[in-house]
Amino acid sequence: MDFGAWINVLDSTIRLSTPLLFAALAGLYSERAGIFDISLEGKMLIAAFASASAAAVWGSAVLGLLVGVLAATAFSLVHGLASITYRGNQIVSGVALNFIAAGLTMILGQAWFAQGGRTPSLTGDGRFASITLPGAEAIADVPVIGPIYAVIVSGQTLLVYVAFLMVPVTWWVLFRTRFGLRLRAVGENPAAVDTAGISVTWLRYRAVIICGILTGFAGTYLSVAQAAGFTRDMTAGKGYIALAALIFANWKPMPVMFACLLFGFLDASSIRIQGLSLPLIGEIPAQFVQALPYILTVVLLAGFVGKATPPKAGGIPYVKER
Repeated sequence: MDFGAWINVLDSTIRLSTPLLFAALAGLYSERAGIFDISLEGKMLIAAFASASAAAVWGSAVLGLLVGVLAATAFSLVHGLASITYRGNQIVSGVALNFIAAGLTMILGQAWFAQGGRTPSLTGDGRFASITLPGAEAIADVPVIGPIYAVIVSGQTLLVYVAFLMVPVTWWVLFRTRFGLRLRAVGENPAAVDTAGISVTWLRYRAVIICGILTGFAGTYLSVAQAAGFTRDMTAGKGYIALAALIFANWKPMPVMFACLLFGFLDASSIRIQGLSLPLIGEIPAQFVQALPYILTVVLLAGFVGKATPPKAGGIPYVKER
């Protein structure tokens, strides 16, 4: 590929990794607090549907984002109720939410819009438009630097910039604030946190609320920024890929970003290398290329790449000692 083609691939990488980054950071907050969340997929899906529905009805992407965040947060609170208050199995709760989201979006979509579960196409203010940064057009013709700034850095939607801004914000919150210290502690040793007079339950609920907000951003990006409306099962396993990126990054914000960029790059490259012929191998099957991100997900979740060390109290309901 020439330089222009690489620029396009990198631009697609940024766009495709954005929902993964939101979802992975969402899981980071929840799992650092000891609440394993396999329902990232379901929360992204319900947020994508809710935001696209609201944007279609009211013609506002901002209102769509608000409704999407509220829907994902509601699902997150249900997961918190089952996992924290009633001390249920966190994996079962997460799987149940994924099934509910998949069914609910289809039923409501057909009932409200009668388009086979889809929402009407979004136009104008109903979608997040690309933002052209200052000087992008002026330096577009400058070799190397110009295309990188004009195509990759500039021309993204607001949610893309928010996603990458959340990486240093998350690092600062987790490792430089009292709330972050307590959040990490409750995922490692909740009994010690409780002994210090800090509510384990309230800390974990705050973590799942943050998780709901970020998955709301992820789902909204899919349907109101990247696409022009909601389609059936449009998350296509991105919640599970984000979970794999989180495990691969060992629950750390900066490695999470690079892991999501890796998945985004594989996804963007799959379009470019379809039909490519290799020596001694021949033409690469399109199905294999499209499956690459999912194959890597399975490899990472199976633990074949490196050693992941999850929070010690992760997935274990906390019972207050009396």
